[in-house]
Amino acid sequence: QVQLVESGGGLVQAGGSLRLSCAASGRTFSSYPMGWFRQAPGKERDFVAAIRWSSGTTYYADSVKGRFTISRDNAKNTVYLQMNSLKPEDTAVYYCAAKTEYYIADPARLSEYDYWGQGTQVTVSS
Repeated sequence: QVQLVESGGGLVQAGGSLRLSCAASGRTFSSYPMGWFRQAPGKERDFVAAIRWSSGTTYYADSVKGRFTISRDNAKNTVYLQMNSLKPEDTAVYYCAAKTEYYIADPARLSEYDYWGQGTQVTVSS
């Protein structure tokens, strides 16, 4: 059974940094896309970043480009989200997602992904 477990969330002041981790178990995701999404209270779940395991190609939401970096460690079956220059509007629950097919039409679309983690809270104070 596939499990995705996020960690690394917390409370940080504006301008600070956090690194989120998503450890995948149950299968190897060496060829498949993985992504990060976030959901603020009362809002829809939005795309943040995605990565193809095999090529390392990355995708970012405009709101986080230049501040966030997605990366992966194939040996550890783990994907990371390095978040710098955090803003109060980055406050949300952050979710890791995995797709179990090589091809992904739109990495920013929630319905593309087959598995989701439980989420980790990120709170940025002003």
